[in-house]
Amino acid sequence: MAGLKNIVAVALVMIVSVSLEGKWVEAQVHHVVGGDRGWDPATNLSSWCSGRIFRVGDKIWFTYSAGLESIVEVKQQDEYLSCDISNPIRMYTDGLDSISLDGEGIRYFVSSKPDSCKNGLKLHVEVLPQGTPDDFQKIAASESKASNGYVSALASGPTTPSGSAHLIGSSILLAFGFLCYAIGA
Repeated sequence: MAGLKNIVAVALVMIVSVSLEGKWVEAQVHHVVGGDRGWDPATNLSSWCSGRIFRVGDKIWFTYSAGLESIVEVKQQDEYLSCDISNPIRMYTDGLDSISLDGEGIRYFVSSKPDSCKNGLKLHVEVLPQGTPDDFQKIAASESKASNGYVSALASGPTTPSGSAHLIGSSILLAFGFLCYAIGA
């Protein structure tokens, strides 16, 4: 009878492991655009962007002086390159804006001030699917390049994940350990 319980416990762990595709936790990363300086004409966004990977589920945060600046999300690459804000997807004006990266693809953000935008105050974010760090290293090695006046956000690893991701992963492991213990007892 004890042998059957052990087989059931191992089978449960294997089923869960397979269903999670080997990923115990998908960590959400919060990127503060421009780092300490934030969204500012003096910020070198190309430099800030290098070394970052943006994934589905991450958030980007824009910090800026709401009285002096605002941010426009545009749909097309040509609007981004030419700083054309005549057909915006959305305008951000609060001074502290959190944007969820909820789908794969490219997103374009530009300064609402034409001069600031033309001087480089704009951000191109390529949102990649969730996956393992090894997957992103392979992508970064093969695709990292500057192209058409904007910098691809593919490079080395992401910033620190939130603590809640670690808590969820630990809880899952603890629950399965308890289940295995209870079945084996």
